[in-house]
Amino acid sequence: MSLQIIHLNKKFGEQVALNKINLEIGNSEIIGLLGPNGAGKSTLMKSIVGVLKIDEGQILFNGNDVTENEITTKKNMGFLPENNPLYPEMYVKEYLNFVADIHQIAKERVDEVIELVGITPEKSKKISQLSKGYKQRVGLAQAILHSPDLLILDEPTNGLDPNQIIEIRNVIKEIGRQKTVILSTHIMQEVEALCSRVILIHQGNIIQDSQIEEFKGKYGSLEEAFANYTHS
Repeated sequence: MSLQIIHLNKKFGEQVALNKINLEIGNSEIIGLLGPNGAGKSTLMKSIVGVLKIDEGQILFNGNDVTENEITTKKNMGFLPENNPLYPEMYVKEYLNFVADIHQIAKERVDEVIELVGITPEKSKKISQLSKGYKQRVGLAQAILHSPDLLILDEPTNGLDPNQIIEIRNVIKEIGRQKTVILSTHIMQEVEALCSRVILIHQGNIIQDSQIEEFKGKYGSLEEAFANYTHS
């Protein structure tokens, strides 16, 4: 798998959300995408998956331009946005079967993913009846159902209790052995537990792109490094 982002610009009115972003991401990496609120993280992720139109620049996924080859590229991407857009009146397995139909994949895969993300006891419930943690798992299940080469997760453990966070981390870690994961989070422990590489966006610019130990550098913790980079 390869993802290349070349001179990517995005504006909302006069506000520059992304400023000449250049990135190259390879196979089997779990990457922590960091930045303060409003830094451009969600805009970058939505641009990659085609939710937002690109103003200038180019995104190449496995050699294909994502703007010119939308269907081909989206077939190999999975996306869990921060707001986790589920259908609350559908039952869990019904919803995942619906997603499987969209991707034209066998229903047997649905049972595999239900077990992988740990929602077997909840599969016959309505989504509206689930806790926040189980809803996140259902969202993760739909994102990985079609075995994408690239998985993009926007705050996947937001609002979960400590046990749920550990369980979701374990699922992400397992996926990252074979796939590439871009993970946006404000939780530095999550970055340390999962990621080998850190990309830090601030005010629409990439100000750090390095291995996690290099990112931490002379600072005592990731929190200290993050605060220093984003306040300078």
